[in-house]
Amino acid sequence: ARLARTHPSSRFVHITHPNPNVRAALKGYGDLPNVELVEPLDYRSLVSLMRRARVILTDSGGIQEEAPTFGKPVLVLRNKTERPEGIEAGIARLVGTDEEKIFGEASRVLAGRSDLRRPAGAVNPYGDGRAAERIAAALAGLPYEPFEAAAPRVGVV
Repeated sequence: ARLARTHPSSRFVHITHPNPNVRAALKGYGDLPNVELVEPLDYRSLVSLMRRARVILTDSGGIQEEAPTFGKPVLVLRNKTERPEGIEAGIARLVGTDEEKIFGEASRVLAGRSDLRRPAGAVNPYGDGRAAERIAAALAGLPYEPFEAAAPRVGVV
């Protein structure tokens, strides 16, 4: 809520947790004009949302792995992570659960003053999104030949 009030021209999308106790903590947050509370999303919708984001705040390990595909800075809302590759690559930052640290780091990203950016041409440290193609080729006994060298993809089409 503090970020939303401080950055009124930014839109904040908060995916709600199904647990009623967690939902109760969000009371009043969705009343802010630039905040949208949404129910848990299917994978395709989640990927679409991440693709459009300027910054992603998460405690989800899966999202820590997906977000770099889109070149999005990630603020990891944990004190430790099992996915240090993003931190080491400089595309994610471990900010913990301290409100001041989260607010400061997110504000720097939103204001364009953060050093937390994906360097041009950087590779997602978790992979290139083409594992399914490689597996299919291996199962078929064929050499791996990537499909068109288009933008990085997520998921299987």
